[in-house]
Amino acid sequence: MADSSSERKATTRQYHPYQDLQIPIHNLYNLPTSPEYLFHEEAAVQRRSWSENLQYYTGSGYLAGAIVGGAKGSMEGLKAAEPGDTLKLRINRVLNSGGQTGRRFGNSVGVVGLIFAGLESGIEHLRGTDDLLNSVLAGLGTGALYRATAGPRSAAIAGALGGLAAGMAVAGKQAVKRYVPI
Repeated sequence: MADSSSERKATTRQYHPYQDLQIPIHNLYNLPTSPEYLFHEEAAVQRRSWSENLQYYTGSGYLAGAIVGGAKGSMEGLKAAEPGDTLKLRINRVLNSGGQTGRRFGNSVGVVGLIFAGLESGIEHLRGTDDLLNSVLAGLGTGALYRATAGPRSAAIAGALGGLAAGMAVAGKQAVKRYVPI
């Protein structure tokens, strides 16, 4: 039996889809490592476009909110367990609570990211420059808009906190870029 299998290996060959192309295989997948741009002006800008910003802030906000909310809801589900509950009922309570709280937190933080991205891109377009002030003003506006239904005092406090948080986030990002070798 060993002889027939070694004969079979010698008579068959491996399928190679690129054998008739007459080019070395290592050149076939030699792709560029830097982004390709249609216009040279696009290559000079080191910033995401407004739509990429919108997707990034909304998506990352939703994901972070859903993770934190899911963890918080799961803990609440564990604490709400009653002594006579079966294991199946406890698991169901944890999953339901985690899913509900995760969705609520994810949606809230995603909307905050959506408002922030829209305001930041709009302010950058109006001012014609990209600096720290755009992010601070966008954070201020985001906090104020998000809490506007709770009254002017609450909107002013939330706006101040939003501006402060955005300013600290941008300053922290610049500090990390400058002092942390990556």
